[in-house]
Amino acid sequence: MASYDKAFESYKKALTTAASVAASMMLVRSVVNEVVPPELRELLFSGFGYLRSRTTSDHTIIVEKKNDGFGNNHVFCAVKTYLATRMNTDIQQRLRVSSMDENDKMMVSMDDGDEMLDVYEGTEFKWCLVCKDNNSNDSLNGSQNESQFFELTFNKKHKDKALRSYLPFILATAKAIKAQERTLMIHMTEYGNWSPIDLHHPSTFDTLAMDHKLKQSIIDDLNRFMKRKDYYKKIGKAWKRGYLLYGPPGTGKSSLIAAMANHLRFDIYDLELTAVMSNSDLRRLLVGMDNRSILVIEDIDCTIELKQREEGEGHEESNSTEQNKGEGKVTLSGLLNFVDGLWSTSGEERIIVFTTNYKERLDPALLRPGRMDMHIYMGYCTPESFQILANNYHSIEYHDTYPEIEKLIKEVTVTPAEVAEVLMRNDDTDVVLHDLVEFLKSKMKDANEIKTEHKEANSQLDEKKDDKDNDKN
Repeated sequence: MASYDKAFESYKKALTTAASVAASMMLVRSVVNEVVPPELRELLFSGFGYLRSRTTSDHTIIVEKKNDGFGNNHVFCAVKTYLATRMNTDIQQRLRVSSMDENDKMMVSMDDGDEMLDVYEGTEFKWCLVCKDNNSNDSLNGSQNESQFFELTFNKKHKDKALRSYLPFILATAKAIKAQERTLMIHMTEYGNWSPIDLHHPSTFDTLAMDHKLKQSIIDDLNRFMKRKDYYKKIGKAWKRGYLLYGPPGTGKSSLIAAMANHLRFDIYDLELTAVMSNSDLRRLLVGMDNRSILVIEDIDCTIELKQREEGEGHEESNSTEQNKGEGKVTLSGLLNFVDGLWSTSGEERIIVFTTNYKERLDPALLRPGRMDMHIYMGYCTPESFQILANNYHSIEYHDTYPEIEKLIKEVTVTPAEVAEVLMRNDDTDVVLHDLVEFLKSKMKDANEIKTEHKEANSQLDEKKDDKDNDKN
């Protein structure tokens, strides 16, 4: 009992001492604020802060929500996005859940006053979200000011690492997260301007019915392009890449473009050349594109008559009327000037895609390297692309009908779009695959009949030719 009384007395003395010290500090602070001039007071406080920093091994960085109390701080938003992906919900005692609207996914973040530990390259960084009421009324509207900020605490020997490596890493990671989560847009020309709508095309390289080696070569080429900003700058070329997609209708050209957009997280600008009145209008549209985007000109061989640059310079100089007519059209030189001319540097990190069903109809000036860097043939359905389609539409890896279907596909000219249309007719896998067999057999029968008709027609022509030769003799 005596030992308990003694401990209680010690505890009581400690509380009394702490209260006395706190009261003394408050008194000193009050006296300093009243007596000491502001300039000297600031010097004293900074001196105390310096002494305190010399006696502790920790360093703290403040990341405020607002810049100077007004504009949003980009670093704060990036930290919030980054920490949401690093949070261990099993450890955090309090969580804050929010979303922008009913269609947006929930975002889990720290609550006010919570702390969490993050490890970067073996170094521990402690984050704390602080929310403070300033307890001072705004003189204009009487509203109470509130400040919110993150405190980043770490061992002071890692200060350079925090500023030069860790925080830039957070900014880059947050940028990648937002780019991955944002809704892609497809822009169309309307009254001479770009008109955007949301792009929700589900096509990806995983679902694309294409030869695996060709598909992988496209992915590798896109990924290499994304990493070569400094390389393009070093060699003095615009940071862009051109792709020509050619082949019969229904072979997946549009699906490949959507897969490229989803892979890169790039917006699509769908340019209808027939809606553009002149080269100057074309230039204004193309300059108005954002970076990190895909310019698409589909069916370029038939959307507009692109004249050779070499044609008719003397004819255009014949009179002013002809000059005005020429200026009112989009020309091949006007398009090429953006693809690889002076105007090609008006933006960066851009993909240019031309599509055509007939590559041989295109002007050679469009096809050379530096304009269309990669030529991709989109061919008819193969056994490999059929298997991808069957897995996409019916989630199967193999079926008893596969050998017969693959044999027929090797012998019949059929597009992936035609195969996909048959696979969508019924939810029953057995039924739909047998329907596909019958469809392919029907295609083969029609093809054989056409071949027979052509053979007979050619035979008749040969006979007529022989008869004429005999008559002459």
